[in-house]
Amino acid sequence: MATLTIRNLDETVKRRLQVRAALNGRSMEAEARAILSALVEDAPKTPAPEEDLGAAIRKLFAPLGGVELKIPPRRKSHRPIPTFD
Repeated sequence: MATLTIRNLDETVKRRLQVRAALNGRSMEAEARAILSALVEDAPKTPAPEEDLGAAIRKLFAPLGGVELKIPPRRKSHRPIPTFD
């Protein structure tokens, strides 16, 4: 689990969190976790991208045309093949 540290919290906010936690029978940490979870659940969902990054790049550069690279043939190595005897 992740750890979150909140610095410079206004004393009034801290006190209200303590009171709210006590009213709900939770620790301040549990109350903060519950509040954050509820806020994140209610937030609008981020839509999934329609295409992956590779497809987006391909679509962006397709009008410029492709590049055909000449691939040189492989050459044999001059080193001997090792044996593991």
